[in-house]
Amino acid sequence: MKAFGKILGLVLLGLLLIIVALGFALTHLFDPNDYKEEIRQIARDKAHIELTLNGDIGWSLFPWLGLELHDAAVATLAKPAEPFADLQMLGLSVRVLPLLRREVQMSDVRVEGLNLRLSRDKDGHGNWEDIGKVPATSNTAGTPPATTSEPEPQTTAQAEKPAQPVRLDIDSLTVNNARVEYSDEKTGRQFSAESIQLSTGPVHDSTNIPVKLTAFLGTNQPVLRVRTELNGELRFERALQRYKFEDMKLSGEVAGDPLQGKTMTFAAQGQLLLDKAANVAEWTGIKISANQLRALGELKVNDLDKTPQVSGGLSIAQFDLAKFVDSIGQKLPAMAEGSLSKVELVSRLAGTPTSVVLDDINLKVDDSTFSGRIAVEDFAKQSLRATLKADTFNVDRYLPPKSAEASSVKQVRQAEVASTEADAMAGAGSTPLPPAPTKEAWSNERLLPVERLSKLDVDADLTFGQLTLEKLPIHNAALKANGQGGMLTLTSLRGDLYEGNFEAKGTLDVRQQAPVLNLQTQISRVPAEKILESQGKNPPVKGLVTFNSNVTGSGNSQKALIETLNGNASFVINDGVLLNANLEQQLCKGIATLNRKSLNGEPRGKDTPFQELKGNLNLRNGVASNPDLKVRIPGMTVNGNGDVDLRVLGMDYRVGIIVEGDKSDMPDPACQVGEKFVGIEWPLRCRGPLELGAKACRLDNERMGQVASKLAGERISEKIDEKLGDKVSPELKDALKGLFKR
Repeated sequence: MKAFGKILGLVLLGLLLIIVALGFALTHLFDPNDYKEEIRQIARDKAHIELTLNGDIGWSLFPWLGLELHDAAVATLAKPAEPFADLQMLGLSVRVLPLLRREVQMSDVRVEGLNLRLSRDKDGHGNWEDIGKVPATSNTAGTPPATTSEPEPQTTAQAEKPAQPVRLDIDSLTVNNARVEYSDEKTGRQFSAESIQLSTGPVHDSTNIPVKLTAFLGTNQPVLRVRTELNGELRFERALQRYKFEDMKLSGEVAGDPLQGKTMTFAAQGQLLLDKAANVAEWTGIKISANQLRALGELKVNDLDKTPQVSGGLSIAQFDLAKFVDSIGQKLPAMAEGSLSKVELVSRLAGTPTSVVLDDINLKVDDSTFSGRIAVEDFAKQSLRATLKADTFNVDRYLPPKSAEASSVKQVRQAEVASTEADAMAGAGSTPLPPAPTKEAWSNERLLPVERLSKLDVDADLTFGQLTLEKLPIHNAALKANGQGGMLTLTSLRGDLYEGNFEAKGTLDVRQQAPVLNLQTQISRVPAEKILESQGKNPPVKGLVTFNSNVTGSGNSQKALIETLNGNASFVINDGVLLNANLEQQLCKGIATLNRKSLNGEPRGKDTPFQELKGNLNLRNGVASNPDLKVRIPGMTVNGNGDVDLRVLGMDYRVGIIVEGDKSDMPDPACQVGEKFVGIEWPLRCRGPLELGAKACRLDNERMGQVASKLAGERISEKIDEKLGDKVSPELKDALKGLFKR
């Protein structure tokens, strides 16, 4: 037996030496470079590709099956002169004996200078779609097309026996100086990845594989350049269909046209998992940064085989949004200094490929805190749904300043009012009436972004503990609005304002060239002077205003809307004061004139208090007619009618006042009302800028003459009765009275 064992060992050793010798002879005596054309033809016939081998081919047979290619290119048979891939060098080797056990054991795999060019033509056809295909023009000259033979039926044992997965072991993978580019002829867009460097550690199933990848990415629409670096440990478990990328760290810089010459530095890290068996993907331990922005979170995607469902959470640390936007070359609308300097967000996240929802929102913007829900239900339709509640929010802080045109209009208006007010000297009422205003009071600048509003699909429900808008402190404010297909509806806008409250609703139709506005408002017991002061105007009146209106207008500027304003309104001001206008003094002057006396004292006050001021307005193309103005003032009754021209913010009123005279403790003798003046309506004319209020009122000298004539006629009638007594018939006395009155 010992001799047999020796003989068997020598035989095996001899066979091994023969195999090694054959491998040596084949690799040294057989040169594959002599068969390049045959190799190219095999590539055409079997793989249906055009293979170009410009460099040398190196190879080994045993114990490694090795291959090394230099200066090679691959093209499709449809376009053999246009390679879609080429490389400077490819080197790899595989152990021969493990192949018999369906094991691929490779040494270091190296790829140098790979260029991959992918493109779509103007018809949308990609050059990679022709790989492995035989062009239709090749089946000519009676050459029958290749037929596909039917596969032999499998036996039951073959059908039931699952295929064994191939075991893959690679010592390392290295890719140096690779480039991938993609172009679309139809759109003109181009993408590229240059200077690709990839290196890995040993590649084995169910083990962590260190990976490092760097590349420069670019696109031409818009022009962008991105430097990236990716590190981590890749792990794949093919039997379980689980793939992990642990301790992933991605970092880099972005520069290009959208950033206006500035650079954004970014980084992202976390743990990635893809479980194909469970159709689940996860990104946990998320840390993201972009310049000043820092965020944490987690994401999970379910139903990968159906419609993916995303869920997770997001937390953005407090950062300066204004500085961040500036650092990436963007511009925010002009707003107050320091706005958007403190922004942070915590929210749950859910979504699909077509929608996203931010739920359980805790958003802080400067001094305001918001909570609620924001959703985009359809990206394509931009369907926005928002339900938010805020403790306090100052809208004025984030509104752009008035335009140059609006400021110019305002300055001209203020100059006109100041000049007219200076000339008015309404305290004594001795000057002529102020001139009627003629300057436009409204901007002609475009007011609404009609194109965006026409595409808007929104449903908003917003509430505020305190809302500041146009300097008005609104408490318990609530807004409900929706818009779709170009029809925007304000369901409700309400709040508490000072001691009163307000509510508004309406519609805005932007489906036509000139937007159409329909608005209904209700204001209850709000101080009129506070509203006017908040707009930077000197109030002509104080008091609690109650106002109801229903108006329509069309156009896309302040001027156009005012000029087309139609509808009706009613107003009441209670417990008010006409500021800087002593109507009593002006009326005393009129009474003194009729009494042929002069007032002895100076005016005792510059204001006129009143109990109630009310009326109705009929609006026609920006002019409001007020036929029934009534004012209740202690000691007098006021009736009036006139127009308010909203186009120039001017007024023209005729006012009649019935007074009881000076009722003070020490009345001016010249301003005493006797029985002959009882029931007489004293005329005033009020004309000028609306801001002047009662300061624009003067005695109406034209109608004052009628009052004097009437009083003179009544005195003559008294004399006729006194002189004639019963000496003539009553008919004759009445005729004489009528004659003298005329």
